[in-house]
Parts: sequence; structure tokens; C-alpha cells
Amino acid sequence: MPTVSRLAGFCLFLVLLVGCASTNSTSSSSEGADPEYDDATRENMRQGTYNDAFESSYEPLPATPTLIQNATIMTAAGKTIEGGDLLMRDRQIDTLGTDLAVPDEARVVDGDGMYVTPGLIDSHSHLGVSATPEVGPHYDNNEAGMATPQLWMEHGVWPQGPGFARALAGGTTTALLLPGSGDLIEGRGFTAKLIPARTPQDMKFPDAPGTLKMACGENPKGGAGFPTTRMGTANGLRRTFLDAQAYRKTWDAWLSDPTGEPPERDLGMETLAQVLRGDMLVQVHCYRADDMTTVMEIAQEFEFDIRSFHHAVEAYKIRDLLATADISASMWSNWWGFKMEAFDGIPENVPLVHDAGARAIVHSDDDLEIQRLHHEAAKALRAGREAGLTISRNEALRWVTAHPAWALGIQDRIGTLEPGKNADVVLWTGDPFSVYTKAQRVWMDGALVYDRTDPNRQPQSDFELGGPVQN
Repeated sequence: MPTVSRLAGFCLFLVLLVGCASTNSTSSSSEGADPEYDDATRENMRQGTYNDAFESSYEPLPATPTLIQNATIMTAAGKTIEGGDLLMRDRQIDTLGTDLAVPDEARVVDGDGMYVTPGLIDSHSHLGVSATPEVGPHYDNNEAGMATPQLWMEHGVWPQGPGFARALAGGTTTALLLPGSGDLIEGRGFTAKLIPARTPQDMKFPDAPGTLKMACGENPKGGAGFPTTRMGTANGLRRTFLDAQAYRKTWDAWLSDPTGEPPERDLGMETLAQVLRGDMLVQVHCYRADDMTTVMEIAQEFEFDIRSFHHAVEAYKIRDLLATADISASMWSNWWGFKMEAFDGIPENVPLVHDAGARAIVHSDDDLEIQRLHHEAAKALRAGREAGLTISRNEALRWVTAHPAWALGIQDRIGTLEPGKNADVVLWTGDPFSVYTKAQRVWMDGALVYDRTDPNRQPQSDFELGGPVQN
């Protein structure tokens, strides 16, 4: 049963967690233009940021300068420091090395026998939209329709879902939250800080690029209506992007000469226009190699980039093409065979893609696997080494840190332990590739957000706090 002190500590934690959204003022409109579209708004539209409503209201928790001493520091940047020190200050990684001086105001953490890594990153999660507990009323993953780019994942996320705190306790600090794959184009996802909050915007990673979720294969062709074949899925994507090209052309013409009434807005086409302008990252649910190459050809036809293929159980068959096209693959370590298009998966998929020079990523797509991404990376590492591939531990760590950070477009801020990057840091009880290891402490932007030894630093959602009393 929660004690009064624990509840009080958590209440203070939530108060500190909640931020306020900013309000932007607009200047007067230019002569001849619709008053709704002033100079600043039109410039934002030219830069591809128009319609990025629902801004992040994430506010980092108060952070004390912290020095972790005498730990094995795996930077995921090509360097491991034995008996190393790491200083977090001003919400950033300040200094790494050995025998660092202790700043007067710093909190010291003894890391003897422990390991330090960047916060883990999941490039594919449905937390909050296929929310834990998984019951019918919590399922907001798919909207029926051939293409629904007008949908925004954040409008279906339940931010008090218990899965967020559990993922954080497993060392995962950031995830790309995506809608489902029941439609060819399912809508926008968003990058989230995995910490319980009042609103999805309170979890939204500030200034992370927008992202679009697309799908191919059995899921979108398995519905009651169109499409029903792989030919139909390719045709549906091409038809939709033809419409998007026309929409973009109409709006770009008005933006270059904004006189008279603006064209009629279409929320779905606005999303796709941003894709065509190169201002939104494209994530594609695909299993089979032939499906992936078809989508690659469509992307080439309409001149947009694919950031990552997700699940990609046959990525090993086209690993050279992925490397050449600079497309990452977000994969499971050893999950396949549950439907026909997943039949030809192999445990060496991740390491083979890595060995070819493509960006290999281990993702979860699951509310349990997100709690143990370090173990999933370890399984893939072992499969690769048993197949005779030479893969370092640092490279395997990048499968759940640096590479997914790139897939989310935030590799300049998180994913490796380097001075100047955000202080998203995990202190592990032991070797992170050991099945016995757990996250001991987790920092986000330099603030301690989880401590296995302190019940007041183990955030819970309102859903759990309001549940039955446990004796």
C-alpha cells in the first residue's frame, strides 16, 4: 500500500512535470493577402512547418549537476571508458573521462561495478494508443480507410497509460509513437519523452521532426474494402501521392504570390505536401523484401525519402540496397513466423543488415519488449557472432541508441554520450547485455526520473494510483 510520503513525493513529481504551452502572437497581414496568413505564417509554410499545431509543452524536471564515478561508460560513439566518470550539468553531458574533479554543487553517484549508457530509444511503439491494459476501449490504433494522412497519433494517445513508466524503468527514455498499419497511410506519429504526463504534448520531444506512418503488405490489403492485393496497395499509394503533388503545386503557387483567397485546406494533403517538400520523415511498415523495393520505387517516382522500414523481417535480402539508399531498418531481434509475410525471418537479420553498412535498429512494437531493449540487442548480437560476423559491443549498443535517434531525426541531441548532447543517461546494475542486468537509475535531461532504490523516484500513472489498494 502506498505510503503518505510516497504519494506526496509523486504528487510533487507530477507538479514539476507539467509544463505550459506557449502562445505565439502574429503580426498584421500584408496587403492583398488573406488576414489569416500573415508574413510570419507564410514563411513558416514555406519552411514546411505550417500546420505543426499542438506544440510541445514538455518541461524538464529540476536537475542537479551529477557526477557518476568509476563506472564502465559505453558511449555508443565508438569509445568505452573503463573506470570512467561522467558529469551532467545544465541538462547536458558536460564531461567524460577519468578522475574528474567534483564540482562543489554536484551530486556524486558511485558507479563501481556498474555500466553507463545513453538512454535507450525505441523507433516503433504504440504505447498510449494501444494502451496498457490492452482492452477494447483503449485501442485507438487504426482508423478504417485506404489512406488517412490527416490523422495525428497524439490525438489518440492516453498519456497516463501505465506502459510509459514501465518502459522508463527498463532504461528506455525516448520512443517514436506510431499509429497502426491497417491503412496504406495511417497518419502522423510523434517522438515522445517516456514519462507520465497530463497531455501528449507534455511528453512531446521539443522540435523533433514530424513523421508519417505508411504501410504495405498484408495489413492494408487485408481490410474489408480497397485495396485487396499488392497491386492495389501500390496503385493506392501512387494515386494518393499524385493528389498530394497537385495540392502542393497549388499551395506553392499561392505562397509565391499570396494575393487573393488562399486555396482550400486539406489536412491529409498538408501532411503529404510536407513529405514531398522533405520536411517530414517517412516510416514504412513492411515485412517482405519485394514490398520494400516497391515502396522504394514509389518514393523515387515522387521524389521523397524513406527514413526507415519497420519490422522488415526480410531486410537481410536487400541489405545492400538499404545501405545504398541510406534507409534504416527497424527490426525485431527474433520475432517472426506469426503470419505468411513474416515467415522468412531469421535471427541474423539485424546483424546482417548492420554488416552490409546499413543502419540496423532493434525496435519493440510491443509494450513488454520496450522494457528490455538492451536484452533484445544482446540476442541479435549473439546471433551475428554465432554466424561469424565481427560486431563490437559498441556497435550493438548503437542499434538501440544512435541509429534509432537518426531514424527519429534527433541524432544531434540524443543517442550517444558526447559533450553537449542531452543528458539522457542510464546507470545499469551490470553489463547491459546480460540478462541479469536492470536499470538502476535513469536521468532525462539531467534530471533523475527513475531510481530503483527509491520508491519516490519510480513514477506511476494516475491510472495505477487510483486503482485497488494492494496489501
